[in-house]
Amino acid sequence: MTDAITQALAEVGPRLKRVRTQRRVTLADLSTATGISKSTLSRLESGQRKPSLELLLPIAQAHQVPLDELVGAPEVGDPRVRLTARRIPRHNGAAMTVLPLTRQPGAPQAFKMILEPETGEPDPQVHEGYEWLYVLSGRLRLVLADRDMVLGSGEAAEFDTRLPHWFGAVDRPAEILSLFGKQGERLHLRAKSR
Repeated sequence: MTDAITQALAEVGPRLKRVRTQRRVTLADLSTATGISKSTLSRLESGQRKPSLELLLPIAQAHQVPLDELVGAPEVGDPRVRLTARRIPRHNGAAMTVLPLTRQPGAPQAFKMILEPETGEPDPQVHEGYEWLYVLSGRLRLVLADRDMVLGSGEAAEFDTRLPHWFGAVDRPAEILSLFGKQGERLHLRAKSR
């Protein structure tokens, strides 16, 4: 089971309770409407019982809400990616805000990142994959193996992430696009010469 599915299942209980309490429905009332025992409904809401269609369908019908609303299922058929920003702490109190731009698992993955400037020395890391970075605004310091460089707005870099690497903002926040392939796919920027 993927992390996303595990997370979605963990959120069903609190979502069931929130929908019920917002409608000011008691467990006893919901039990009467669905034919599901109060103890089963309580265990569903607390996460002590795994949700199943046999349990969720009568609850959705009783509340007159789509099943998707109870389970937090992603919208189907809509090509738009719903941006959900995550703020990730980095060294020395700085952070980066990451917005996934792709929603399908696998590679390549696209991200928009806003990096806050960091103080202190870079801490290069290695992992499987291949990364392509494009600086939208600000300046980005890239440490790649024994090279230390600064990229400005409109510049791009691509590299094998098995090389020790680190990147961070210089002076002020930097906004970048990142394409990342876990299996090491090479991502190429193709441009016509002027």
